[in-house]
Amino acid sequence: MNKQSTQKATQVYELLRRSIIMLEIKPGAPIVEKDICAELSVSRTPVREAVQKLAEEGLVNVISHSGTYVSGISFQVAEEGFVIRRALEIESVRRAASRYNDAAGAELDAIVKRMQVLIDTGRLELYLEEDDMLHEAIARLSGMPRIWKFITLAKVHLDRMRQLSAPVPGHLAMVTEQHAAIVAAIRAGKPDQAELAMRIHLESSFDVMARLYQEGTSMFSQEAS
Repeated sequence: MNKQSTQKATQVYELLRRSIIMLEIKPGAPIVEKDICAELSVSRTPVREAVQKLAEEGLVNVISHSGTYVSGISFQVAEEGFVIRRALEIESVRRAASRYNDAAGAELDAIVKRMQVLIDTGRLELYLEEDDMLHEAIARLSGMPRIWKFITLAKVHLDRMRQLSAPVPGHLAMVTEQHAAIVAAIRAGKPDQAELAMRIHLESSFDVMARLYQEGTSMFSQEAS
């Protein structure tokens, strides 16, 4: 593929990936290449390249002689992503607390404030993006920004569970309080306190998601992945 085609494939991939993670395209929905080509004014080549990357991430299933469909959320893969994320985020937040500076603190505070505005205005569907911005900023502050890249790759199915849990009454308000506690610990320069705050945040959030899975929903895959 030439450079322009590669850029188009990346754009299509990022657009589809976001739509799948945000549950705008739900599990089981077909991915029709010709419709995407028409909607985005691109050829089949970048769309096929994007679909291939999504298949490698487990976000779509390509079925011969049938079509391409958005995969169900795999709880097993989501749980693996949670375990990987927890390990890396704990290391990240400990280092961030040791490297605190006022500019980073202002950035973290601003993100938490935007999270609260989203809750106050009921725009919960946008919360996940601000949430990720906070954790990515912590990774940058840690001095190891590529940590976030590995977390992003590991948490694909987890992200869809996070989006599914957003409307749970009181959940995001609790999450925002937990984010504020993490930022306060970083600001205080206390790695142990920051680690504890991060553990509480990640583990309690996953507990909410796990309950959704146990209650059963068509969003989840019925097969072990």
